[in-house]
Amino acid sequence: MEPSPGPAEEPKLRHVEKDVLIPKMMREKARELCSDQVQEFTKCCQDTGFLMVVKCRQENAALKECLTAYYNDPAFYEECKTEYLKQREEFRATGIPDKRRQQKLPTSM
Repeated sequence: MEPSPGPAEEPKLRHVEKDVLIPKMMREKARELCSDQVQEFTKCCQDTGFLMVVKCRQENAALKECLTAYYNDPAFYEECKTEYLKQREEFRATGIPDKRRQQKLPTSM
């Protein structure tokens, strides 16, 4: 009989969690954190139309630089991983996906 895992043991992540779900969460959070660059790039694209490839290079470079800084930050990965594990644990306990749980909160709070 195997001993039960102690609290210090790392929870196991499936391949899809490590390589798809956590990076997806990282992208979403990085977009929020780089919202100024996202807005500048979006505005530039809307203002220039078809010439955006040429005219919005500076805004695109700033956006890529901001996002890449978060994608390559191991501490940011660990932060997202911890948040993902918390959401996974809550789902396993309640059976309610995170988005539905948030939607069911009363709006009069």
